[in-house]
Amino acid sequence: MRKCTLLLAATLTTGLLTALPATPATAAPSRLSGDFNGDGYRDVAIGASGTQVGTAQLAGAVVVLYGSSSGVSAARRTVITQNSAGVPGTAEELDGFGSSLAAGDLDGDGYCDLVVGAPREGIGDRDGVGSVTVLWGGPSGLSGGASLPQPSTLAEWGGYGSGLAVGDFDGDGRTDVTVTGQSRTRLYRGPFARTGAPASHTSISEVGSTYEVTAGDLNGDGTAERVYPYTLDSDEGGVIGYFTWTGTKYALKDLPNADGFAGSVADINGDGYGDLVLGDHQDPSPYKKSGHKGGQISVWYGGPNGPDPAQQPTVVDQDTAGVPGTGETDDFFGGAIATGDINGDGYADVAVGALGEDVGSARDAGSVTVLFGSASGLRTSGSVSYTQNTSGVPGTAESGDDFGQAVRLVDLDRNGKADLVAGAGGENGHGAVTVLRGSATGLTTTGATSVTAADVALKGNGDFGWAIAQ
Repeated sequence: MRKCTLLLAATLTTGLLTALPATPATAAPSRLSGDFNGDGYRDVAIGASGTQVGTAQLAGAVVVLYGSSSGVSAARRTVITQNSAGVPGTAEELDGFGSSLAAGDLDGDGYCDLVVGAPREGIGDRDGVGSVTVLWGGPSGLSGGASLPQPSTLAEWGGYGSGLAVGDFDGDGRTDVTVTGQSRTRLYRGPFARTGAPASHTSISEVGSTYEVTAGDLNGDGTAERVYPYTLDSDEGGVIGYFTWTGTKYALKDLPNADGFAGSVADINGDGYGDLVLGDHQDPSPYKKSGHKGGQISVWYGGPNGPDPAQQPTVVDQDTAGVPGTGETDDFFGGAIATGDINGDGYADVAVGALGEDVGSARDAGSVTVLFGSASGLRTSGSVSYTQNTSGVPGTAESGDDFGQAVRLVDLDRNGKADLVAGAGGENGHGAVTVLRGSATGLTTTGATSVTAADVALKGNGDFGWAIAQ
């Protein structure tokens, strides 16, 4: 569990910070995962990797919206760039700061910290090497930061920092971090000093080049597994390997029949074990035999030894009975995955982004489909699809919106039910996020809100909503 406070508002040109209401000094940290301001409400961190900072195009920014009893709004926000006070580095053209995000208490002080990837960051005379920055939480919010140590062998334009995940990977009670990009996947073990120095860090040579990572407890032992999807010439559908802690070392296990890239871990069937939900958004092709036209997802159910590789997973696509829509070329159904209990019934539900979904004549307008968990696993009955043309959802479905490009399910108003945060990185060419509230009957469009790049004063391309911290 962790806590984060964000009370600072940064301008994009100077990094000037303005205080928001702080958590009372006497209040103990809530230790809630994703609570950035310590008030007991979870917050949401959103990447805007295309943001212009000063004159630097595509330098990138991170926007944090604060949870409250009424949800989130643009009025309570923090915008952080590499020009913000105490943040390492300098906002430079093409850095892509905010392309990837992960939240966790890295230094053990009870406050959540934010891990930010900038996969196109230049280092010295090497372009596009990539970097990872930690923004530190505290009673007055995120203040200052540090860079994680980099591998010394990174090549140019390798995208280091493309994928991030946090969790206690070895059962010592400390939060660890894994970073992907190129073939230099790396593990950083906590606790972390405020200089950014971890207890130790090592490269992971057992997996190939990977730009994604998912983490969660698949076997109920209290430690998180690290799931790495990567491709081979013989399997472009994505090979899935995960590391599990044996008590003395990490063991690599494979799911040879699993395919996908985006993923999330949660208990879909309520048996006490985390289940792995994978999104395989790619259409089948001569080079990729697996999958379904328009994309699909699969659920691999956990158990005391993790997911059984021989099991028949639950596979869902837009042509599955009960699922709205139709599988069409380049829908990208499964391009984004999130899990959380929307209706408060004790079973995790799944939100599936399909950023390439056409809505009427609007191409690549995007959609999000919600499927519900149950004692028998993920069910398709009662599933619902949302677009920006759905009644009550703010905005209008337009070509290139990419609604559903990123999704997160998180309880922002502390009512015990997860809310949907859906990113539309192409909205009006700059990006937006939409929030639908969770209820006992599922998501409701009543009181739905939208926050655009303009609402939070982002400049340039924005790409606001491209990434959302899990």
